[in-house]
Amino acid sequence: MELEKRILHLLENNARLSCKAIATMLDEDETKIKSIIEQMEKQKIILGYNTIINWELLGNDGVTAMIDVKVTPEREVGFNSVAEKIYRYPEVRCVYLMSGTYDLSVVVNGESMKDIAWFVSHKLSTLDHVQSTVTHFILKRYKQENFIFEEPEEDKRLVVSP
Repeated sequence: MELEKRILHLLENNARLSCKAIATMLDEDETKIKSIIEQMEKQKIILGYNTIINWELLGNDGVTAMIDVKVTPEREVGFNSVAEKIYRYPEVRCVYLMSGTYDLSVVVNGESMKDIAWFVSHKLSTLDHVQSTVTHFILKRYKQENFIFEEPEEDKRLVVSP
């Protein structure tokens, strides 16, 4: 299990690493590494491989929002049923069960704020067991999945000494 965790940490930081590179980094056999990765994919430990893209550099005007959702849990299934209904919408990127004031946190992408407002008013808030929502629009991404979007600018002020 320790080897699997080491492989996962490497892939989490760089999903493009080849089995050969991972084997070299961990001083293991490439065939063994490939077999372990394939097994973790079959077991759904590894669900997929993503690319983090800075869409702003391409002029994308898309909008992302985090929506706090208060839900009445259902008998026997709790929050699972309503969470499943929510995560099946194509505009929904993430759904999390949360502690605190709100029960679910939903991350949604849209072309505009109006798209997100329409999603909340026509799809999300109309679901059975949804009591209320609070929408937070993401204004700027600084860091996502360990990737920093903009390096801080170097301080160019002149040093003044007495």
